[in-house]
Amino acid sequence: MDYFRLAGPLVRLLDAETAHGMTIGLLKAGLVPRQPVYNPDALKVRLWGRDFPNPVGLAAGFDKNAEVPDAMLDQGFGFVEIGSVTPRPQPGNPKPRMFRLPEDRAIINRMGFNNLGLDFVAAKLAARPRTGIVGANLGKNKDTEDAASDYEKGAARLAPLSDYLVINVSSPNTPGLRALQGKDQLAALVGRTRAALAKAMPSGAPPLLLKIAPDLAWEDLSDIAAVALDGALDGLIVSNTTIARPETLRSVNARQTGGLSGAPLFESSTAMLRRVYELTRGKLPIVGVGGIASGSEAYAKIRAGASLVQLYSAMVYEGPALVTRIKREMVELLARDGFKSIAEAVGADHRGHGL
Repeated sequence: MDYFRLAGPLVRLLDAETAHGMTIGLLKAGLVPRQPVYNPDALKVRLWGRDFPNPVGLAAGFDKNAEVPDAMLDQGFGFVEIGSVTPRPQPGNPKPRMFRLPEDRAIINRMGFNNLGLDFVAAKLAARPRTGIVGANLGKNKDTEDAASDYEKGAARLAPLSDYLVINVSSPNTPGLRALQGKDQLAALVGRTRAALAKAMPSGAPPLLLKIAPDLAWEDLSDIAAVALDGALDGLIVSNTTIARPETLRSVNARQTGGLSGAPLFESSTAMLRRVYELTRGKLPIVGVGGIASGSEAYAKIRAGASLVQLYSAMVYEGPALVTRIKREMVELLARDGFKSIAEAVGADHRGHGL
């Protein structure tokens, strides 16, 4: 029986943030049934020296405080990203700050990096068994003037406890954060974070990724690609939520301020992913995020250049059983196109175009 088909309609009677908190509580209590294990060989991915059982990950934002990473791995995800976490706890923006757009299969949030801080998250990660791949998404406190110092602290503290780290400078809900994506500022930020990692784990730090915004001008992507290719980054996550509001939105919540995620983001985020793959010449692993709600959409991002994918918003509407459905559809699509593995399909749309 699909647990979500029973509980989902009841949970959606609550406001979005309260429903999310209840879901975290149910997961912590072990009251959400595990999904059947489905990780066929065709979906296995080896990246950064790590073995991913499948390429479908849970995006940051769901488990901000590392309270349920293993419970979410049990829902069939190949990896889970916790956070965003800031050095000091912060309450985030005033409520209400999360809104469903059911007619658009979308979410708008202006959470503002609400989280319990590095001490809490580090303790949670230290207490879990190191089974399954769990990454940590790093943010800055709203009132920190030296932004890089916050990423240095986060990287140093969580590197020994995480399978990969993400520099998040692309949330639209922290003032001035997206300005850090400019070439000079970004290079300095990444350089300082990389140095902090090397100091914390001189024998070998986890991979360092950068999560970028979907609203960047395409000419700015060249600067990001240049920074990424100079060796300071191990991958890119494309992309975060958008401040754009497509004219197709129908929900009464469409004009709420904050970052839009879900179905309306699929086309633009995939186009950006395709461009980033071209700019990096397929040399840097990319995690594709934005609007995935089916196996065909996940597979489209793989063919566009993603080595892994992530989702979050679609689960609000479809429940955790969506993960297994996506994986089954991806296996069928791989077989249809004659690919034996995800790795063979990465960037397939670019072949014959100089890549």
